[in-house]
Amino acid sequence: MLCAGIDAGSRAIKVVLLNADERQVIASGCADQGVHHDSLAMRLFEEVLERAGCRREGVSRIVATGYARNAVNVADTTVTEITCHACGVHHLVPDAMTVVEIGGQDSKLLRLNRDGVVFDFAMNDRCAAGTGRFLEMVAARLEVELQALGMLAAKSQKPAAISSMCAVFAETEIIGLLASGVSREDIAAGVQASIAARVASMAGRNLNPPVVFTGGVAMIPGMTKALEAALGQPVSVAPSPQMTGALGAALIASRQMAQKGSR
Repeated sequence: MLCAGIDAGSRAIKVVLLNADERQVIASGCADQGVHHDSLAMRLFEEVLERAGCRREGVSRIVATGYARNAVNVADTTVTEITCHACGVHHLVPDAMTVVEIGGQDSKLLRLNRDGVVFDFAMNDRCAAGTGRFLEMVAARLEVELQALGMLAAKSQKPAAISSMCAVFAETEIIGLLASGVSREDIAAGVQASIAARVASMAGRNLNPPVVFTGGVAMIPGMTKALEAALGQPVSVAPSPQMTGALGAALIASRQMAQKGSR
């Protein structure tokens, strides 16, 4: 039996095709998000099916999650990204107790019980200053590729203090730092530390390890180290961190099919 998860995020669409019986990923794919959420998701879904040598009729259930989940008409149902990321991370890292997920437009901190179920969470979706979109802006200002921010930050001698809590004001602050002669390396390190500090403020004092980092920002070099410094404990990166939401959606789809079959 095949199931699929579609994570229609704010910056990218991810699809995971799952062998539900063996709980193994058969194929997956990722593409940039755009205006026409449904057609983009459908196109990627069809590409993943073709890559796996499967047909749409062979997929028993599809669960959509993410920012634009309600626009994915091919899905049988939708589930919040909080639940899907928790499910995906628990499958990959069964002993995870805390999940930090930083995506394109928001950041989340999830607290899990030993069964991988979320019992508490904090979310920052009011400002882009702690998200991937902010890092994209910073990379553009520093005239480097997004993946090069980590290499810049690693060379920093004195990370710049980025105090603004708003993405617009933070950008203005960065422009001022550049004008005053602060190095790109110190600004990059300061930005990563600022994002990590926002996560630490959501975490509060009590944070149960192991801590697993997921979402697209987890792929940017230097961010894991910045999180470890802010949280004061080790942080591991989930395998294929950008895909955990779609994986969780596919796993939930397989679970729903199993429950339906047992009735």
